[in-house]
Amino acid sequence: MAAPCQILVMASGNGSNFQALLDAVATGRILNSCICRLIVNRSKAYATTRADTHGVPWEYFNLISHGFQQKGERDPERLQHARDEYDAALAEKVLALETRPQLIVLAGWMYIFGERFLDPISAAGIKVINLHPALPGKYDGAHAIERAFEDFKAGKLENNKTGIMVHNVIKQVDQGEAILTREVECLPGDDLAALEERIHSHEHALIVEATAKLVGEILAQKQ
Repeated sequence: MAAPCQILVMASGNGSNFQALLDAVATGRILNSCICRLIVNRSKAYATTRADTHGVPWEYFNLISHGFQQKGERDPERLQHARDEYDAALAEKVLALETRPQLIVLAGWMYIFGERFLDPISAAGIKVINLHPALPGKYDGAHAIERAFEDFKAGKLENNKTGIMVHNVIKQVDQGEAILTREVECLPGDDLAALEERIHSHEHALIVEATAKLVGEILAQKQ
């Protein structure tokens, strides 16, 4: 059997999608793979507890806490410089790992990468994918579910459907090629909480399916 595909996960919060990936690797739904590391950018991210439970090494690396950006900074040039330096440092950190990943999965990672991270990672042949609660070309960026719900209430949501996707990460936010998508219907009587719950109920399955698909492609290329 070929060596397992090494997966690095990045998360910012509870880590429920990270847990779905851990379970899928353990049960073989994601074949011949290993989650080699977790990186979080929030110190109290519960994802780290999940990592400890499963014996996955993890690291906290934050834009402000690690000295790239001053707290309260508002100057646009300094903010951009800080993000560029953070991105470059994180890419260097990933590429220096003893077990280098072949796939990076952003599972609730609340930070937008620029080219200083994406370019060296891509040049190393490492794929980066992200879960976003909208369909391709719809509601890029933050508050996607809220914006879809507002359109639904206003009668502007096409076919009364929104959805989720797992996509390749590029510099343009949420505009990378979709790997898998799933439509989610808005129902009469829905409030925002009901729609959010319905969308989140599909996320775990989709991130597992998309990761499994890419792992299969990565392993096939190694043969």
